[in-house]
Amino acid sequence: MIRNYRDLTRLEMEEIDKRETIVLIPLGALEQHGNQAPLGTDDIIAEAMVNYLKEELEAVCPDFPMLIFPVIPVGLSTEHKNFCGSVTFRPETYYHILYDICSSLSHHGFKKVAFLICHGGNAPMVQILSREVRSDLGLYAFYLSSGAFSHPDVKATISPGNIWDFHGGEMETSMVMAVDPSLVKLSTAQPGIPSAFTDTRSLKPYGSASISWMSEDWKTPDGKPIGIGGDPSGATAEKGDIILRTSVKELVPGLLDIRDFPIE
Repeated sequence: MIRNYRDLTRLEMEEIDKRETIVLIPLGALEQHGNQAPLGTDDIIAEAMVNYLKEELEAVCPDFPMLIFPVIPVGLSTEHKNFCGSVTFRPETYYHILYDICSSLSHHGFKKVAFLICHGGNAPMVQILSREVRSDLGLYAFYLSSGAFSHPDVKATISPGNIWDFHGGEMETSMVMAVDPSLVKLSTAQPGIPSAFTDTRSLKPYGSASISWMSEDWKTPDGKPIGIGGDPSGATAEKGDIILRTSVKELVPGLLDIRDFPIE
């Protein structure tokens, strides 16, 4: 049975089978997403993903044992901090917040935690954390990516010629529009391109090497830092619904594997 963690009373929580129940923790962020999308884009997507995921899982397994933790609304967003409105934890702060949550869950007897990563910048910290809590607490920590952005059905939503779609671009903007179109201001949208990397192979998606990037590296055609990738002007709620539903379908097999994963 899938329920919201925060909705249970203490007595109801005492009755939960802690050994078998997965605690799903959605990880969002509060950061700029261009001129057109809200600062809370990742949190909005996280909340939507959870709703879509609950619907999809219950159709496959009505008794799926999962508690949905409240979205963690701030994450590790160093690359966006120079844009107005962006808020970030320091790496050590973020690590300890997530560690302390895991420690509390472990103290109450939970054995499985799954982090739903809805901002890519959070992923490295979760990867480190997952090993530490397994070693220190005996807690099995798994991590899932919230967007199936390489799936053919998702890639098909990108407008022709929009070759740089990335953070704050057409796909993410569409996902927000699927939740609440009024939050998106397409009339102010501007495209962003990775001007620092267009003539090199130093950006991993487009070459063999990777580099630490900052939002200022993505600029409008006239050279103004904008911090998003691609042209969001083609975003629609219909595209966002396809992206959300496709992404959720890709998550279901992983959650079924987590459910069946043997614990000591």
